[in-house]
Order: sequence, then C-alpha cells, then structure tokens
Amino acid sequence: MASDDTDRSAAHGKIVAVHLNYRSRAAQRGRTPAAPSYFFKPTSSIAETGGTVERPAGTELLAFEGEVALIIGAPARRVSSEQGWSHVAAVTAANDFGLYDLRAADKGSNVRSKGGDGFTPLGPATIPASGLDPAGLRVRTWVDGALVQDDTTADLLFPFGQLVADLSQLMTLETGDIVLTGTPAGSSVVVPGQVVEIEVDAPDAPGAPTTGRLTTTVVQGTVAFADTGTSPAVDDQQRLEAWGSEEALAAAVAEGRSPSTDAGRPAPGSEAASPGGFELTAELRDRFERVAVATLSVALRKRGYHDVFVEGVHAQRPGTRLVGRAKTLRFVPFRPDLFAAHGGGFNAQKRAFDTVEPGEVLVIEARGERGTGTVGDVLALRAKVRGAAGVVTDGGVRDFDAVAEIGLPVFSQGPHPSVLGRRHVPWEVDVTIACGGAAVQPGDVIVGDADGVIVIPPALVAEVLAEAEAQEREDAWVAGQVAAGVPVDGLFPMNASWRARYDAEQAAGAPEANEGDAR
Repeated sequence: MASDDTDRSAAHGKIVAVHLNYRSRAAQRGRTPAAPSYFFKPTSSIAETGGTVERPAGTELLAFEGEVALIIGAPARRVSSEQGWSHVAAVTAANDFGLYDLRAADKGSNVRSKGGDGFTPLGPATIPASGLDPAGLRVRTWVDGALVQDDTTADLLFPFGQLVADLSQLMTLETGDIVLTGTPAGSSVVVPGQVVEIEVDAPDAPGAPTTGRLTTTVVQGTVAFADTGTSPAVDDQQRLEAWGSEEALAAAVAEGRSPSTDAGRPAPGSEAASPGGFELTAELRDRFERVAVATLSVALRKRGYHDVFVEGVHAQRPGTRLVGRAKTLRFVPFRPDLFAAHGGGFNAQKRAFDTVEPGEVLVIEARGERGTGTVGDVLALRAKVRGAAGVVTDGGVRDFDAVAEIGLPVFSQGPHPSVLGRRHVPWEVDVTIACGGAAVQPGDVIVGDADGVIVIPPALVAEVLAEAEAQEREDAWVAGQVAAGVPVDGLFPMNASWRARYDAEQAAGAPEANEGDAR
C-alpha cells in the first residue's frame, strides 16, 4: 500500500531532474539521447501535495510534466546500475512545471524556467520501493479531467537504477534527495484556472499501490518581473515546443488560450496549405518508404488518432508503396440535374487530374461506393505524366488492367466498368474530404503499403516518423533474437531485463541478433 503523506517527515535534499527519458517524448522531440543528461531544481520549488502554482504576470507558456519522482533512502556513491534501485526508498508523483518564456535566459540550465516557487509539486503519498518492480510503474496526467499523458516506466530510455548509478559517479546522492525521472509525450501548456492532476501507480503489483492524484490549480500572478535581467520572451518555436504540436497550438489560438503567431498558421478546418510551412522533403519521403503503415498506425494511435486509416482500399499491384501529400477530390451522389450542371466539360475530376503536382497523391472521396469507376486509364496516364505520386480512392477503378500497366500507384476498392454518371457527380477540388472513413485535408501526408493507406497530419510527421523508425529497429532486433532461438515469453513484448539489454546493445552499436544466446 502507498504510505500516507505524514510518512515523509524528513527534509528533502537536492532535486536532480532528467532532461529526456521516455521513448514517446524523444519521438515527439525528434531526438533520442545516447546517455542521460540532467539539471537541478531548487528545494524552494517543492510544493507538498500540490495546491496552486502561479503563472507569473507577463508570461504565456507555463507547461506541466507528469513524472515519477525517486526519493533516495540509503546514500549512493559510485554504485552500479544493478545496485542503483536498492538506494531508492520510495517513489511519488511529481509535476515538473516549466516556463518556456524564460528558457532563452537559461541556456539549458533551467534555473529560472524550472526553478520557480511551487514548480515542483510532489505527492500526495509515496509508494515504498521495496518489492516494487521499477519497470512496472505507470504515470498518468489529467488536465481539467481529460487524460493527456499515459505511459509506463517500461518505456524509459534509461532505467531508474542507471540514473542513480550515473549520478552517483560524480556526487553522493543523500537520504531525502529527489530524482525526477522525465516525462512522457503529452506535456503541454496550461493557463490560469486549469487543474492538473498526476498519479503514479503500480497496477500489476500486489494491492495495486498508488500515490493518489497530485492536484495543482494554475493561478494568474499579478506582480510583473523587475527589470533586473533577461525578461520573459516567446517566439513561434517556443510556442510550438511548449504546446507540443502544431495541432495543439492551432487549437489554443482558435480557443483564445494562446495569441496568434507570427507564422500566420491557418485555423483548424482551414483549407490553407500545410501548417508551419511543412515540406515533405526527399529525405522524409525516403524514410517513409522504409517504415510500415502498421507501425505508423501505432504511433498515431498513441496520440489519439484512431481514424486515420483509409478503410477498404488495396493496392492494384502487389508490393506497391505510396508516399506523398494529399490533393483532394470530392464526388457527391448522382442526381440528374446536378450531373447536367457539373458532370460535363472541364469538371472537378478533370481539374484535379490536370492540376495535380509532382509528388502529390490524388485522394478521392467516393463515399465508399465501389459500383462505378472514379479513375480510368486516360486520367491515370495524365496523373503519371504530371509526376503524381499516386491515387487513393474509396471507390472503383475503370480500365483496371490498363491502369495497372501505366505504373502509377493506385489504391482502390477494386475494378468496375461503369463510368461516373452511374453513381457520382464530380463536385469540388482541394477541400477537406472523407475517404474510407478518414478525414483528409490538402497537404496531409499519405503513406500506403500492402496493409493499406494512412493519413498523417503534417504537424505530427516528425514525431510519428521518428517513433515508428525506433519501433521498427526494436522489432527487427526482437526478430533477430527469435530467429536465433530465443523464446518469445518476456522478449515480446520486452520485459525489464530484455529492455535493458536492448538499450545497452543499441548504445554500444551491437548487431541486432546474437546467435547462440537462446534462453
């Protein structure tokens, strides 16, 4: 069972915090460190059991970070990674608040950006470390009741024992010291009036011990900073990093929780081109070519994107890969008067195929109606000549074999000989559409393989692609172990022991499989 807050009577010592330690957060940041790095927080930043935290007057970007805090029991000096966990007396929940407005003043030290009074809430209870699996903890964060962070310590880049050992090589960790162990993906900005709750628990341990919810309410400060040093300042990049994604920032601007940015980003639902000037470079295309749609779907699902798969479509030719940015075309159901007005001449269908740009994927909303063709050989050839990356339609394809011979990647519901006028009216181009149950906006990134087609918002490309690549490296390593004779129990998914071994071998640049090491 978790202990009551009254059990923590000893004064806290120093607070050491890890910069980056969860794979999900590393993927979000677009970088994975080879070794842990740290910063200090003052003990004056501690707020036992939460309460309130002040967003200083004249600032904008106060961000929460739900974390597991280690409370050191026995002093540790030059201990090994295997010994490190034994020096931890208990764990508790922590919120590592930070003020992005002051990051430029710190040059990475985080003295001012993370050192404010009340910027380290702890509690409300502790969980004794004895008998606890350090890889079996879960950290969750809620903002105004909505779950925004949910991860486990099995996802750590650097296990707790390694952190204690690493720090102890230089300094003595003393009884009462606090080690903040990093935050998973989902950290974002909070504004006055919002309530942040963080809980750490061990759901699979006997009794499922928990810290309870650490609750902090954000309040607005009234005293401005004196003109004694670097003043708070923000720019578009700081806003983007603080909010966590272009989508979160755009939503905050639309809801009045953040000022408009200098970049002039479009509001949610706008038909304008990609946010933030995103470009699908040749390097990004090449990386997407080597990552499976199934792996990308897992990374998107972790971020709440469950309906970005274009259902029911398949590649015309086995082995087809598809990567590009969406150009959209929408059909509406057939009606004689509408078809008479919109079906002839240089209609929306012809405009779409005649204006598709090199590298674009023409994505067609046909409402899942496969009873007629939505593209034939002449239009497919036109798209190929213009350099299109491919076509995705949740309808049918006419001249199926001829289209296949053209060599343009096409994903569809299959062949049908009928022309448009049987079921469709070509209606509009370059608007938000629904294809196979997925919302698609012009400029979205479209990726297809044998498993189907997925839609990726441009703002998520960097983090989703990085996480998917890391996952595929891990999967390849696991497959190598299995091929060498290792049983899957404990290996897939990896338990703490296998995880530590994988991380060590990756850091050392070891080969993916170790033959003859079956166990």
